[in-house]
Amino acid sequence: MTKVLMQGNKVIAEAAVRAGCRFYAGYPITPQNEIPEYMSERLRQVEGGVFVQSESEVAAIHMVIGASATGTRSMTSSSSPGISLKQEGISSLAACQLPAVIVNMMRGGPGLGNIAPSQGDYFQATRGGGHGDYRVIVLGPDTSQELADLTMDAFDLADRYRSPVMILADGMMGQMMEPVVFKEPKPRVYPESLMLRGAGAGKSKFIRGLILDALEMEEHNWTLDRKYQVIARNETRCEQFRTEDAELILVAYGTGARIAKGAIKRLREAGLKVGLFRPITLWPFPTNELRELAQRVENFLVFELSTGQMLEDVRLAIQGCARIGFHGRPGGIVSTPAELSNVVMRQYDRKQGITENY
Repeated sequence: MTKVLMQGNKVIAEAAVRAGCRFYAGYPITPQNEIPEYMSERLRQVEGGVFVQSESEVAAIHMVIGASATGTRSMTSSSSPGISLKQEGISSLAACQLPAVIVNMMRGGPGLGNIAPSQGDYFQATRGGGHGDYRVIVLGPDTSQELADLTMDAFDLADRYRSPVMILADGMMGQMMEPVVFKEPKPRVYPESLMLRGAGAGKSKFIRGLILDALEMEEHNWTLDRKYQVIARNETRCEQFRTEDAELILVAYGTGARIAKGAIKRLREAGLKVGLFRPITLWPFPTNELRELAQRVENFLVFELSTGQMLEDVRLAIQGCARIGFHGRPGGIVSTPAELSNVVMRQYDRKQGITENY
């Protein structure tokens, strides 16, 4: 298979087209602008491809709703403030059980913030983000190769569960150049009965999110909840790196996990047995896998480019079975492996374990 050198944002766009995405709507915002730029040209090269630069983020997500309802594989992308504007539409996608892929290349916040890489949107992504009882499958890649692989997987998951799926990365990953190999996409499996094709013979089909009867709305919520339980049982993904003999486990995702791997190399050379637990599915969070690890490892340190959001899921998973420390750099500051390794050395004592939080 051919290996190509590509920028992360363009990797996502190319993977989406190869996965069968034929509709993209978006609005410019740094640091993800290369995605719509690439899609504007690439979708012209494939049969049925449609690109729309919408008048706003709100318009973009609602265009995706319409395209998805017709059975078209559809995607939008943005960065943190833009994703906030899309939340009503994402809630509508979940309510109508429509598949779509949403890409968030996170930047520093809150508010307009800055265009530096950050991980401050974890709560927004993993808790639904919009109104009502719903969930979004969230995938957290840490390399350009995973940007390619998980983007393709995202379309398959969206179809399988009739649900929006979010790729949660950041500005650094989007701008980084790395070699990738694009895997062969799987044949699409999505019943014609779920697609709106306009007036014609047979019984009318319709898709709706407005359910005014409270009892009917309650049953719809329970239907969604049962689906989310199935997803939580079947779709968790994680990576364990050098955890076999580890006395301390770093927990990190995305760009944070790349930094953690560099720190682990330094710490191992200094004689500290440190490993990494990396959630790949941020929702559903790999709770059981982390809990099993906590049965034999007493010390964990969560590292995020935020003030500590995934930290809450780690605490819920471990349930007091181990000590948990934290180190974070919010607002667009990116730690180095050297900085993180120094933090671990300061915080960790072999006899007492985690001694303090930073």
